[in-house]
Amino acid sequence: MGAKDGFIKFTRETPVSRDPKDRIGDYREIYEPFSDEKLNHQAARCMDCGVPFCHNGCPLGNVIPEFNDAVYQKEWEQAIKILRSTNNFPEFTGRICPAPCEASCVLGINKDPVAIELIEKNIAEKAYELGLIKANPPKTRTGKKVAVIGSGPAGLAAADQLNQAGHEVTLFEKDAKVGGLLRYGIPDFKLEKWVIDRRVELMEQEGVHFATQTEIGKTIDSAQILKDFDAIVLSTGAQQPRSLNIPGDKLKGVHFAMEFLGRQNQVIGGELDGNPIHAGGKHVLVIGGGDTGSDCIGTSNRHGAASITQLELLPKPPKQRTVLNPWPEWPMTLRTSSSHEEGAERVFSVLTKEFVGNEKGEVTGLKIAEIEWKEKGGRMTFEEVPGTERVLSCDLAFIAIGYLGPAQNGLLQAFGVDTMENSLPKSKNYQSTNPKVFLAGDMRRGQSLVVWAISEGREAAVKVDEFLMGSSSLPQKDASFYQVEEQIAG
Repeated sequence: MGAKDGFIKFTRETPVSRDPKDRIGDYREIYEPFSDEKLNHQAARCMDCGVPFCHNGCPLGNVIPEFNDAVYQKEWEQAIKILRSTNNFPEFTGRICPAPCEASCVLGINKDPVAIELIEKNIAEKAYELGLIKANPPKTRTGKKVAVIGSGPAGLAAADQLNQAGHEVTLFEKDAKVGGLLRYGIPDFKLEKWVIDRRVELMEQEGVHFATQTEIGKTIDSAQILKDFDAIVLSTGAQQPRSLNIPGDKLKGVHFAMEFLGRQNQVIGGELDGNPIHAGGKHVLVIGGGDTGSDCIGTSNRHGAASITQLELLPKPPKQRTVLNPWPEWPMTLRTSSSHEEGAERVFSVLTKEFVGNEKGEVTGLKIAEIEWKEKGGRMTFEEVPGTERVLSCDLAFIAIGYLGPAQNGLLQAFGVDTMENSLPKSKNYQSTNPKVFLAGDMRRGQSLVVWAISEGREAAVKVDEFLMGSSSLPQKDASFYQVEEQIAG
């Protein structure tokens, strides 16, 4: 805990963001610096709650009250030791995690919760500033070689843990730079890429080998990987986007969100001279109300879009929890992101019916209709409201309605991994149907959060270490965690 009366003396405070009119002119992170004094006050708000439900909310099991207390006591070395014991990359999660821990904070029952994500980010940055985060290569090597395929958060976490266990780790990445979703999915205004580069450089110093622009099946054969390595971890994410499957969805100007976001990040990173999908001066429709849709809004605003409208099938969420959504459940409430603040119209409870195009095959509009949600037979369903059909003007549309699972590119089959009916690979305790091949992240559990991907990478590393050595000294979650996970994985 922090101060005994900290939650009474201090209110929740988070960094001020730069003016929306100014920040849409660049891709830098939007928040102003936060002083050590203010951070100390926020850490002081962590109360002696008895049972810290924040642990339950965090997929990594971060030891939150203890690192809050260390920050309050200004014991930065102790704070980063506690945080790093469960989280390989607090500099990532402290910027982009939706903070389910805060949703479970006991203080959040009747007050604003502790600003846990803010504290986490600042612990990491202070530790770098003070030289507390530095290369720490393993003292001995096991002689075992592990290939990790896919350098997103799950792959990076698995590689980091397995390297610390003493194995020789090579991380294969098909793109030009390391980071996966962190690099090519999340906009720089939420996560500047020097943050990734700094961590990758540290991992290289610790002995992890990075092989970029190396695609399995093209640059190198899977059979060669199976021959050269003692174990393989597949962590290529859930790259198969969910399609709308409506008439006109193949018209020019209709794109999946990641086609747009990934290329924009390549432009900023110097890999492309310009984004071939540009929103400047266009009427943009974003279909999907989640984080990816929000990222399309922020990027379109920076391109100078004429208008941006975000469409959501579901009804508008309430501003406060309802009795059917009590603490400590994740609050199903209306969220306004920094991208929404920069400008966009949000429309809820609408059905997308058909894209309309011109003689050149270019999209010019989207036919929609309002819907009404009702409960039938214990399930929520919707009906179209008569007389509400209309066409919205559209020069550019982004589909951001989620992902179905791993890319259907033959990778799993090449490594002898069987799949389930939903296209996710079969696994037991992270081990696939090929005993030598392990799975981690979104490609194993389906589309999820970065914090879950890091957790997956850590837990998969334990199972790989046990496979190679007979036992593992790497930190892991208890048996009940695996029981729940196997239910998720089917």
